[in-house]
Amino acid sequence: MRNQPFFLVILVSALIISCTNKEHLFQENTNDWFQKGDASWSHNNNELVGSIEEGTGFVMTNKMYKDFILKLEFYPDSTINSGVFLRCKEHNIDAADCHEINIWDLHPNQDFRTGSVTTKAIPLAKVNTLNRWNTYKIKNENDRIEVWVNDTLTADHQDNSLDQGFIGLQAAGKGKIKFRNVIVEPLD
Repeated sequence: MRNQPFFLVILVSALIISCTNKEHLFQENTNDWFQKGDASWSHNNNELVGSIEEGTGFVMTNKMYKDFILKLEFYPDSTINSGVFLRCKEHNIDAADCHEINIWDLHPNQDFRTGSVTTKAIPLAKVNTLNRWNTYKIKNENDRIEVWVNDTLTADHQDNSLDQGFIGLQAAGKGKIKFRNVIVEPLD
């Protein structure tokens, strides 16, 4: 029992270090991200809201990430086409030059619905997300991408085409998407 205080100091230090490794993304009044395209992006009650009438638009980090866990909450309306883009090579969104984790329950091709890695991995489970708050947990480590929607595993895909890149959020087509609590935890 003599070493117990020393053990507690080590444990508390480890917890502090692990908590400081997390980064909150797309916060209001910060310059670590930008917006591009046809969507209108605004902050309201700690939510990042993307609205669009036609076309596509996105927000993207200025910093590249390699291996990480990304957690976020999203609220899609019934008309929006949205997604989370990972390891983008350039400051642009494209399913070929990024990994697109889709948010679109009503995608005309259900192989690319919410929870899929668009054009790369069909969803392992169908999770309905329209008109309510949902969670995404995305682990991108080495060549493996794991995706959970509301704690249900929807993708487990291996792809070594992109080893690092920017993180983006999309609003396309017509409608509104809300994001909140977007947190990345680098693993490297």
